Amino acid sequence: MNPQPLELGFTNGYQFNDNISWWDPDAECTTVLSRPELDRDLWEEYLRGAERSYRNHGVARALDVAAIRDGADTAMFWATLDETGRVIGGVRAKGPLTSADDSHATIEWAGQPGLPAVRKMIDDRVPFGILEMKAAWITDDRETARRLSRALARSGFHAMALMGIQFCMATSAPYILDSWRTSGGVVAPIAATPYPDERYRTKMMWWDRRTFANHADPEQVSKILQEMEMATAQLTTRATSQAIAR
Repeated sequence: MNPQPLELGFTNGYQFNDNISWWDPDAECTTVLSRPELDRDLWEEYLRGAERSYRNHGVARALDVAAIRDGADTAMFWATLDETGRVIGGVRAKGPLTSADDSHATIEWAGQPGLPAVRKMIDDRVPFGILEMKAAWITDDRETARRLSRALARSGFHAMALMGIQFCMATSAPYILDSWRTSGGVVAPIAATPYPDERYRTKMMWWDRRTFANHADPEQVSKILQEMEMATAQLTTRATSQAIAR
């Protein structure tokens, strides 16, 4: 089987000047894909939620909001909104990475036997494009969190397709990666690291835009394709408007 990469068709020349959003009936939320400079208020609300969530779970040291607030290294971010417009979860994409030194994973594995393997996996994939998913969080409401987790697991595909990038990576505890695995993520064969502290065994996960369907749940593949269609429709409309306005 030779699966084709997921495409949006706007990797050359399309100007991402406005956010993209859609209603997710399964998660019962609106997903907004944007950039920090386009939606400062939404970006700040996402960051406040992330900071609060990490603090409540006792892992505040894993998130340096002051260092990322300017959004300089954030290619895109996702915010999920409930029916009232309140942000109840989100994640950001860092990159594209230019080397392993750009990745937070090198900090997480510092001093660990797996660090050389972490660096090699990243450096080997840099020529094909890598986004690193960071600062993921969801509401503490259990039922809502379960639905949102599957929605956020699909998030990297929107940016990979839009930016023409092949790989996406994330690091997290195994119980979180088990949920993200549904969208085709593959856990790297690298020893876990005790990050952010000894309570955790953080692992690395990779998504490949060309082969994700071989590893994903069929339902998740279907949802990814549906979201790509919705995003493409919005981008097509805007591209047409931009062309008419010239």
